[in-house]
Amino acid sequence: MTNVTIIGAGNMGAAIANLALTGGNTVQVLARDENKAQVHASATTSVVGDPLTGDLVVLALPYPAVADVLSTYAGQLDGKIVVDLTNPLDFATFDDLVVPADSSAAAEIARLAPASVVLKAFNTNFAATLAGGIVGGTKTTVLIAGDDADAKATLVALVEAGGLNAVDAGSLKRARELEALGFLQLTLAGSEKISWAGGFNLSK
Repeated sequence: MTNVTIIGAGNMGAAIANLALTGGNTVQVLARDENKAQVHASATTSVVGDPLTGDLVVLALPYPAVADVLSTYAGQLDGKIVVDLTNPLDFATFDDLVVPADSSAAAEIARLAPASVVLKAFNTNFAATLAGGIVGGTKTTVLIAGDDADAKATLVALVEAGGLNAVDAGSLKRARELEALGFLQLTLAGSEKISWAGGFNLSK
């Protein structure tokens, strides 16, 4: 069992909370408004700024909100697994990424929280495919990138216990490619080329 903290209570936060709880983990959900953190009856709720109870912390936030949260929890993420699911879109144009071409949101987060273990995951999944467990008739696959094998194994176990597939996508350097894939998927859905209940997937 893993103690999980999810910062963010939108559709992705709710879907990941359900996934973690389905696998028998404990879940704390934090939001700016505690009422909005009530995404699942079995999860505990807190407001951003309250202590983190999880050893695995999921940043279920838009990328522009991440720096402020990392500042709020400066030092408190040391030694924890931090899961970044952001796609660092330019929300003004929806046509570019706001991180350097040779970097990634995950790399920037690792730089800001150097004593934590950063993983990239869930950014190539839509909330509906995490909640429903299916993409195009096949089981949803979560791609995970990171440099710590034990941390990746912890997240793989959590995803699989929740009923989905998980694939180790390589080192944290692969976050750049995952974010490009997530960006493409979002633009396709935004232009109604694909459904928000669809998207890219792997068959095993």
